Amino acid sequence: MSLALHIKASLELPTFIVNGYLEDLTNDDLFVRPAEKMNHLAWQLGHLIHSEHFHVTAVYPGTMPELPSGFKERYTTETAASDNPADFHSKAEYIQLIQEQRQGTLNVLSGLSDEELQNPSPETVRYLGPTIGCVFAGEATHWMMHAGQWAVIRRNLGKPPLY
Repeated sequence: MSLALHIKASLELPTFIVNGYLEDLTNDDLFVRPAEKMNHLAWQLGHLIHSEHFHVTAVYPGTMPELPSGFKERYTTETAASDNPADFHSKAEYIQLIQEQRQGTLNVLSGLSDEELQNPSPETVRYLGPTIGCVFAGEATHWMMHAGQWAVIRRNLGKPPLY
């Protein structure tokens, strides 16, 4: 099995978990924080969407679907403190953007050879690992880390555990 197929498979679990966790949440639920001073789910979703776009674009510029104008600016350290829904996107918009960005990631990944995936990662995203393959695999870890916080939000909202 190729490295690209292994990485693609590793991205399937967070996609499944994220979809399950979001399915029965409302737009208002996206503004619940897992704990005081932690980022609410709306900000985390925007952060994750922007991060995936940034990471893949850093490795292969011009290959990802464009994000809406001003998207990056809505998900900064400063905006994380806002609880104003007008400062963020709707659940439907997040879901659409998640799907678009993930499909962009998978499209790029599907065209890469094992040799390309073992090439050094750009310095700007080296925190995800030393190779291009690590950058793609890092998306699975990043999404799962945040999804773990959403389990807490779901429980605080009285939702049943899913996994």
